[in-house]
Amino acid sequence: MNEPAGGNVLVHGDAAEAAALAQVAFDLVYLDPPYGVGTTMAARTTAGEARGRRKKESGPSAYDDTLSTDLLVVDLERVVRAIKDRMSEHATLYLHLDHRAVHEAKLALDRVFGRGAFVGEIIWVPGNGARGAGLSMTHQTLLVFARSRAAKKDVTYNHDDPELREPYAATSLAMHFTKRDDAGRLYRERVIGGKAYRYYADEGRKLGSVWTDISAMVANTPLRKEATGYPTQKPEKLLERIVALSSRPGDTVADLMCGSGTTLVASARRGRRFFGADSSELAITTTTTRLTSAGVSFTRL
Repeated sequence: MNEPAGGNVLVHGDAAEAAALAQVAFDLVYLDPPYGVGTTMAARTTAGEARGRRKKESGPSAYDDTLSTDLLVVDLERVVRAIKDRMSEHATLYLHLDHRAVHEAKLALDRVFGRGAFVGEIIWVPGNGARGAGLSMTHQTLLVFARSRAAKKDVTYNHDDPELREPYAATSLAMHFTKRDDAGRLYRERVIGGKAYRYYADEGRKLGSVWTDISAMVANTPLRKEATGYPTQKPEKLLERIVALSSRPGDTVADLMCGSGTTLVASARRGRRFFGADSSELAITTTTTRLTSAGVSFTRL
């Protein structure tokens, strides 16, 4: 089974084994593995079924998330070592986890890539609100790594993409953006180190490492078009932002634990090729249906 040069590919199989099939380098990798919640995760495929942690009214099983943190991280390290061999020199790998295993996973990725390859972390706030009486974890973490310490200086980072901007606060606009250019655009100027920099109000400010403007609900309610009923589905806007930030048109984006296929849809929409895989039969079925409905061509391996 050989992947067609330059095409989109979807593989039903283990992430590490799927990586070995690829005949192109990965320019961006996104991984959203099991988090270690200690149960089987189920999907909602018809009205009345429940998605998420398995219970009596749940739909079909999507994947097992029953490994201990230690075993989960051991398996994750195995997968990432296989993926590293497929990464281009300007590639980044995003690992999406929550508080259960992210700290142990950071140490594992330090072993794979080297501590100097760590680019940083992004805190995503899904907006679900706190639960329970104790300290409630209301954020998730994306660890970002380059292929190596030496490669970190060459990673793709498109910080000027409009997807990576947010509006200035009203107070900032009123206080600082008091000048207009010949086209009527409001701007401010700052002199740093003897050099003048111009910032336009309509461009917005660059996003930092804490993302609070993307609600998880858009992917997880049947009232929204992008919802598939697959558990832990991530919003398309989140993946579009990552794709816009860390890849260029024509690049290959890999998601070898693709779940409902959000990364693949976002990549195709942004003019990137994709290499997707998942060991769950339901994930592959869900992704196939989603890509086909979107009119995205791909090859199944």
